Amino acid sequence: MSEPIPVFDGHNDILGHLATSDVSDPVTAFLTGSFPCHVDLPKARAGGFAGGMFAVFCPSPKKPDGTLPPGMAFDMAPLPLDLVPAQADAIKQISLLYRLQAAGALAVCRSTAEIKAAMAAGKIAAVLHLEGVEAVDADLQFLDVLYAAGLRSLGPVWSRDNIFGHGVPFNFPGSPDTGPGLTDAGRRLVEACNRLGILVDLSHITEKGFWDVAEVSTGPLVATHSNVHAICPSPRNLTAGQLRAIADSDGMVGLNFATGFLRPDGAWRTDTDIEIMLRHLDAMIEAVGETRVGLGSDFDGAMLPAAIGSSAGLQMLIEAMSKHGYGEALIKRLAHGNWLALLERVIDR
Repeated sequence: MSEPIPVFDGHNDILGHLATSDVSDPVTAFLTGSFPCHVDLPKARAGGFAGGMFAVFCPSPKKPDGTLPPGMAFDMAPLPLDLVPAQADAIKQISLLYRLQAAGALAVCRSTAEIKAAMAAGKIAAVLHLEGVEAVDADLQFLDVLYAAGLRSLGPVWSRDNIFGHGVPFNFPGSPDTGPGLTDAGRRLVEACNRLGILVDLSHITEKGFWDVAEVSTGPLVATHSNVHAICPSPRNLTAGQLRAIADSDGMVGLNFATGFLRPDGAWRTDTDIEIMLRHLDAMIEAVGETRVGLGSDFDGAMLPAAIGSSAGLQMLIEAMSKHGYGEALIKRLAHGNWLALLERVIDR
């Protein structure tokens, strides 16, 4: 494989990373690579990062002592987030996404035709995703606004409860069966997503919530950035039963690069070997099939193996897949083809 294989990635957090930083000009920082991050224009070009789901994540408020939730330590009980500050954060990040588009850094895509056109033109294809829907009101009026702004994917919860459902904690080891699932408002949200053509992401939701979505939704079951619980027993990962349900729905699972969701010991260590990523891919392919697995890096939202480092290191994983025995056709499906086929069935209207 002489040419880099383009990667369409299931999840990154660069918008929130830039928007919550103290960098004075986030657009220039993205264009030039002058701010420490996993995804920027130079790194994307170096690693074959061709696009993906760009998450809008609204952080929890400060704790009573004035501190923010710890970064990679993962707060065990993030504070709930109210509607008004969540909407303000979401608007700020979506504005940044469109300023990046105006600067020529990427193209905001509402359909797979637009994704393919952007990739063919050498532009990063960005699909707007909402990670945790605290910015959406119970009447779902803001959902219509977000859809008009390009929203095509959302996760009802982050690992934090809201009016729509309940999220899993980050403790380790643990089961994803940690509490209730969707509320009545959450069921209405899933129904609205099905009607509009918005992907429903099951990463971060409780196992009960997963099965609630499976009951309500008419669409495929998708976890954009989760791994295999049998290998790494984190509540963020998928059980054998959940993987079977994803396969039965012709859904999708994206490999999360976060070391604490990869390693059997759950440790957050950069000296994590790429081999464990391949173990998860092997298990995913065995469980759901070659056409239902992709990549969901969690760039700019998690600690990565040093061998990958950032989006610039994506071809290291591609090369490891090849050495592991994956053929070029399979690698292309895992790198971008499966995501595009899934999105075509969900968001194209």
